[in-house]
Amino acid sequence: MEERTKKKYSPQEAFLKIQSWCAYQERCQQETRDKLYDYGLWPEAVENIIADLITQNFINEERFAKAFAGGKFRVKKWGRVKIKIALKQKKISEYCIKKAMQEIDDNDYIKTIQLVLQKKGRALQEKNPIKRKYKLLQYLYSRGFEQDLILDVMKEEGQ
Repeated sequence: MEERTKKKYSPQEAFLKIQSWCAYQERCQQETRDKLYDYGLWPEAVENIIADLITQNFINEERFAKAFAGGKFRVKKWGRVKIKIALKQKKISEYCIKKAMQEIDDNDYIKTIQLVLQKKGRALQEKNPIKRKYKLLQYLYSRGFEQDLILDVMKEEGQ
């Protein structure tokens, strides 16, 4: 099976193409950089395009981090720990991660833990209360919620 060769773009073509790609949804520098390298550009051209995109406000790391964190929390019901890890993998600065975490309301966060706990609790078949509690704890922990908050909510819910 032959490997499909990717189309190579000139820096001008790549800039126009990447502008519309960034306008479609929030992007971080690293995603954009990777995409530009896929276009067959050299490091110097990639960094020049990244600088132009930042200047023209197509890329804004803080705006991206806030949108990413908010979306993952509201839509996917991820906890702060998992969101922070995902942002670090995207090479987002600590400052932007901190700003993004401030976007998540503490009351909404606790309500989300309660919601996820109740939903998973209904789906679990486990009858043994100790195993059940462990499975719930592990599930919420894997979703990126903090262990102390999970335990507090479980205590309130009588789990």
